[in-house]
Amino acid sequence: MNNKIKAIITGATGMVGEGVLHECLNHPEIEAVMIINRRPCNVEHEKLIEIVHQDFYDFSSLKAQLAGYNACYFCMGVSSIGMQEQDYRKITYDLTMHVASTLHEINPDMAFTYVSGTGTDSSESGRSMWARVKGKTENDLLKLFKNAFMFRPGYIQPTKGLKNAYKIYTFTAPFYPILKKLFSKHVCTLQDLGLAMINCTLHGYEKTILENVDIAQAAKQAL
Repeated sequence: MNNKIKAIITGATGMVGEGVLHECLNHPEIEAVMIINRRPCNVEHEKLIEIVHQDFYDFSSLKAQLAGYNACYFCMGVSSIGMQEQDYRKITYDLTMHVASTLHEINPDMAFTYVSGTGTDSSESGRSMWARVKGKTENDLLKLFKNAFMFRPGYIQPTKGLKNAYKIYTFTAPFYPILKKLFSKHVCTLQDLGLAMINCTLHGYEKTILENVDIAQAAKQAL
């Protein structure tokens, strides 16, 4: 990419989206950031524009505002625990593809990055419901955008000082050096995730699906 990044971020009120937003606001190659949330994230920055929008299944009223952005970092997601496949698919697949299709209509050349997770099933036929749905979402995003990257983090070490980390990380975060040493293929940091997205937008990457090791490698190239 020859121009600086103008990024749209979804999910900035969650842990992953907040971390990606943090990296974008502090990166010199990010010129502007638009976040689209259902509720305000209470972050102010000269690069930042926030849109509060309730219906993520209908972005038609936002099309004019979405023009001019060359990247989307899609960080929205819900847990599948306790959900029926039909309901999980509506939130995970249908919503994502609506947003993606709207953005592709406006700028088909934009970079689109999507956060799924370790264990996502590209075959769409495995026993795990969430993995099948995530796999179909990945596959269809890769068909839609010529410049798309799927991120499959496992355990994510939160960025210190941010407010949306789950409470369990209060207990697990101190053990990250041990986890990294013993399970390097299954863990990454939230900082690495954000930097890897930026790097893939700027320079591309040799893979379109990035596991934890790839995330760490791509992050180094963005520094």
